[in-house]
Parts: sequence; structure tokens; C-alpha cells
Amino acid sequence: MQLEFVDGVMGKDVPDKAVPMAKDKERLRDASIGSWRAHMNAVREIVQRNLSSALIMEDDVDWDVRIKDQLYDFALVSQTLTQPLRGRTDAYADPTYPRPSEDSPETPPELAFHHLPATVPATTSPYGDDWDLLWVGHCGMHFPFKNGKSIPRGRVIRPDDETVAPKKNLWTFNIPFTLVEKYPEHTRAYHHVQEGVCTLAYALSQRGAQKLLYEVGLKEVTAAYDILLRFFCEGVKGRKAGRQCLTTQPTLFAHHRPAGPRGAMSDIGNHKGWQDKSMTDIIRWSVRMNADVLLEGGEDMTDQWPDKAK
Repeated sequence: MQLEFVDGVMGKDVPDKAVPMAKDKERLRDASIGSWRAHMNAVREIVQRNLSSALIMEDDVDWDVRIKDQLYDFALVSQTLTQPLRGRTDAYADPTYPRPSEDSPETPPELAFHHLPATVPATTSPYGDDWDLLWVGHCGMHFPFKNGKSIPRGRVIRPDDETVAPKKNLWTFNIPFTLVEKYPEHTRAYHHVQEGVCTLAYALSQRGAQKLLYEVGLKEVTAAYDILLRFFCEGVKGRKAGRQCLTTQPTLFAHHRPAGPRGAMSDIGNHKGWQDKSMTDIIRWSVRMNADVLLEGGEDMTDQWPDKAK
């Protein structure tokens, strides 16, 4: 991956006149305003430079050394969930795509990762021709609600994914944690976004960046940025419905927690105490935790979350 750094923004430096406000609503805290403005600056870069797609990451994220394989698999699934079936122009593997109808099943069949149906080849992106946002770094997701009217309900289930940590090492802000409660160990799920939390990493297509810049950059800033991103994907709180946002559980990008004062972890959250040991949530073969091995050209990676304690 080719990385570019975008400067953060101090919320106190963003004047009230530059923040879209709602009537009778107070301005958010400076930390939230700074986060919103910095993300909008990154999204604006995508539009100004006419990039076909880009991945936006927070500066404290970490990922598995096998990220290219993980994203390759994500691309296969994204095409499955959004591209028409091979030889058809009006039928999809997910019968609730692009939006559920009155005749859509409440619980559509689950698609097996190792037996994906053939779809029309994509022409604009390896992730398909009809996506806006890929939310690949988060602190929790729900599966699409069965009674939802705007979000496709289909899901792809992959068993035996060696990059997925044991259940005891997985966590989420979103309860119930259906992935852990319903599926076997080392299961990965792919589906459309429902109530995502935390914007650790997300990819945008060019059209997605344009829509996001309008829907989140120019409409009322009434919540933290991750909640605004949720509004965008779900088409609520004055945002237009029909955006195609996909995700995976568990997350592919997660917070790295360096040893030191926990207060340094966030400007938004209130973290107290001391972090005795560096670690990264959920990620097994962490890039940061294996940096010394990578720099020396080694291959003997440390698994943060082995199946059995060594």
C-alpha cells in the first residue's frame, strides 16, 4: 500500500461559520469537530484528484500482515453482493439487493464463501462497479436488520478463516454479538453496513467520495464522525438512502494500544491509567507487533491471539 499522510485538525481552529449547524443544536466538542474536518479534508482530496478509490485510515490503526489476501477476498465478496448474476442483468445473488422490497425474504439465504455464484465481471474496480464505501476498520457492526427497508440483508459466510482470532479474543460495541453467538470459531462474515461504530479505516470510490462530501460535509454536523458515516450508509437523519456500503466482521483494521499512558489513545474518549504492554485488538499477525521481524526480512510472525496458549 502506498501511504500519504493528511494533517489532523484542531477543532478549536474551525470557526462556527465553517461548521454546518442544526437549529437549536449546540456545537460539538472541539475533538469531534477536528475529527470531522480532518476526514472531510481527506475525502476532498479524493474528489479533487479524481482518484478512482482510496483507503482512509486513522493514524493509530494496525492490520494483519496478510492484509492483501484479506482485501482480495473482500473484493470477491463485494462483487458477489453487488454485481448481477452471470448472464442476467436483473438478478442478484442477494435477492434483497439493491434495496429490500415487499416481496424480499426477511432472512435471505446465506452465501458460502467457498461456493460463490458467478457474477458479471466488474469493469471499474476489483470490488465491483456499484459500491460507495467499504467500512473495513470499525469497533462493531450489526448484521442488517431483518425488518430494514433500505439496506440489503444478504451476507457471505466464510468458515475456517485463519486470520480470525478465537472468539474469546473478539469483542464489539454492538450487542448482541451475533457473529460470536451463532457461528463457529474462526468465522468471517461479509455484509452491508448496519450501525457501524468507529471510523478506523474505510475505502471510498470516487462516486462515494462525492456523495459523502455532500451528505456529511455540507449537512448538519450533529454527531461524531463515525455516527455521521452511519447516517450516510443507512440513509437516515436527512441523508439520502441507497448508498452501497459493505463491511466485514471481525474488522480488518483495529486500534493499536502502545505501552504508556492510556490518555494518549484518543482526543475524544476519556482513557485513564497506564497501558503496561503494547497490543492490538483482534488482529492476529499484527504489522506493528511484528515490525522487527518485517524489518529484518524474517517470516516467523508472532500470533497475538493463538488458539492455545503457548
